[in-house]
Amino acid sequence: MPDHISGDKEFEAIPSISNKALRINLNENIYGTFAEIGAGQETVRNFFRAGGASGTIAKTISAYDKDFSDAIYGVEEDGRYVTEARLKKMLNHEMQLLEKRILREKHPNKMYFTYANTVATIDFAKKYKGHGWIGIRYQTHPEEAYSEIILHIRFHENEALLQQHTLGTLGVNLIYGAYYKHDTPKKLLRYLYDHIDKDKIEIDTINFSGPKFETMDNRLMSLQLVKNGMTDAIMFGPDGNNILPARILYKKNVLALRGSFRPVTKVNIDMYERSYEMFVTESKVDPERTVSIFEITLSNLRAEGEIDEEDFMDRAKLLCSLGHTVMISNFQEYYKLVEYFSRYTKNRLGLAMGVNNLVDIFDEKYYRHLSGGILEAFGKLFFKDLKVYLYPMRNPETGEYTSSENLKVHPRMKELYKFFKYNGKVIDIEKYNPDVMNIFSREVLSMIENNHDGWEDMLPLGVAEIIKEKKLFSYATDNETADVDIEG
Repeated sequence: MPDHISGDKEFEAIPSISNKALRINLNENIYGTFAEIGAGQETVRNFFRAGGASGTIAKTISAYDKDFSDAIYGVEEDGRYVTEARLKKMLNHEMQLLEKRILREKHPNKMYFTYANTVATIDFAKKYKGHGWIGIRYQTHPEEAYSEIILHIRFHENEALLQQHTLGTLGVNLIYGAYYKHDTPKKLLRYLYDHIDKDKIEIDTINFSGPKFETMDNRLMSLQLVKNGMTDAIMFGPDGNNILPARILYKKNVLALRGSFRPVTKVNIDMYERSYEMFVTESKVDPERTVSIFEITLSNLRAEGEIDEEDFMDRAKLLCSLGHTVMISNFQEYYKLVEYFSRYTKNRLGLAMGVNNLVDIFDEKYYRHLSGGILEAFGKLFFKDLKVYLYPMRNPETGEYTSSENLKVHPRMKELYKFFKYNGKVIDIEKYNPDVMNIFSREVLSMIENNHDGWEDMLPLGVAEIIKEKKLFSYATDNETADVDIEG
């Protein structure tokens, strides 16, 4: 059977979907069940058509009726069916039945699996394109504990039949990858899109667990989703686990702070804390329905060339250690970030930023690709329920502060800036800490790399200790490892 030759080559011998299904079927030890809800039995259909399925498929089920589904898998507390919790119940239930009915003593060489999905395709009015949860629980040796791959998808096609076909292809790719590409997870991730155009379906969350993935960091795998163009943004929480963006953002007020955070400094935290204090006092903002996001754009990660994944992890670990939710996005322009949040919420949005960032927003060169230019971008940005919280900048030579009142934009943008400024879209952060305004991440990073003294005091409490303990950002353990003469 043909296999992928190499993920690093420009052209690969990609097996057809029927060949992938047939290879699974012809392995006499792979044996399991399919449980598919909401979009037809599209995945298992490929295995039936490939031939030789009788030795692979123990059972296939599709409990479409809600009452029937509840009778099998139980009732969800939130009453929803297309959820990760529902998917896990399906995997648990079907695997327990498989183990109970197909005894190990009789089939000592069988490697069990359960594939499941719970999906909502596009609605009749074509207003909501649909989404779903897909997962496989499986083993690659009969005596091995189960490993698991669970992912969330968002459909982009406009016809239910097309979505069903794409779902079936993705399901085969997942099962095939789980068995034959588990030792190269990054390639497994890319191969999920075999025979699928990336504009048809989006994978915005994926988690690997179990003995086959013990050393894997799911945050790094999430980064691959963004790097590979499989999704525009991923999120993960302080506990290091990936978070479905919709779960965090749905009908919430959102305050976002963009930065490189290389590393996170006291000025970053001061900007966040002061803007958050202002944001939650807005009349429309309920603190109980508010989330704050520290966002790193992929363009920032690529600032010095190809993404350094270890460097990315250093930043993420520090932000998580401070209890923050982190978002990695493909959005260079702020209006795209705001559009993304607007997918999930119509509530108040806030952006905390420094003076240089706001000046860039009013730079026309970033909008030349839009037919409506900067006006189109501003229509998408400022006509949402959005406010910008502006952190001032101090000139180290003159001591002069720059705020929204004396900020200078290009002469052609002056009146446009005034329009948004005096309509309350741009608000100055006034209760800032002047003692931290001379801190810049790039200078802190240089001090860390070259083992200069004093950088510890520029970082939030506890961050310096983590950098030293984990040797993050090329931290040097003693003066002998420094690349420069400290005295010089």
